[in-house]
Amino acid sequence: MRRYAGAGRGLALLTVLAGAAGLLASWVITLDEFKLLKDPGFVPGCSLNPVVSCGSVMKSEQASVFGFPNPMLGLVAYGIVICVGMSLLAGARFPGWYWLLFEAGCVFGVGFVSWLQFESLYRINALCLWCCLAWVATILLFWYVTSLCVHEGFLPAPAPVKAFLAEFTWVLPLLHTGVIGMLVLTRWWDFWTS
Repeated sequence: MRRYAGAGRGLALLTVLAGAAGLLASWVITLDEFKLLKDPGFVPGCSLNPVVSCGSVMKSEQASVFGFPNPMLGLVAYGIVICVGMSLLAGARFPGWYWLLFEAGCVFGVGFVSWLQFESLYRINALCLWCCLAWVATILLFWYVTSLCVHEGFLPAPAPVKAFLAEFTWVLPLLHTGVIGMLVLTRWWDFWTS
């Protein structure tokens, strides 16, 4: 196991871009939340139809799980992700504990968005496009940071898993996102095909 590890330019850029996408989504949703507080009749620009209805998602109980709007958590978390990515672009090398802490944040993030995906599809019965952008950013970040932690020996894994992640990390976020896409497609199949 290495004591310190940096990241290649690709992962560093992916980290910055994922953080920026998540931050943008969180920012737009936060602004729309403030507009909804001022005017309960406000309709967000991304409320396009009964399924793609950001307003329905923002007005749900699930939109404030911790007692404040979820995107405020995103403003902080994705800001940290951008800082880590910029540090990696500048050539920073972090100790194993730092990578494991970053990985823990990614695990929390992907777990949280997975719960939000379930809630959107099967409880709220609506999708928010900005939320979907944050979901994809979080999924990409989770799989690539996990791959780095396994490759560098910060997370134990058998040799075949290490070999697979070294060559085919891209398969996992693609598969993960594809499964969510299929769930969205099948959940509202009648709507999409009518």
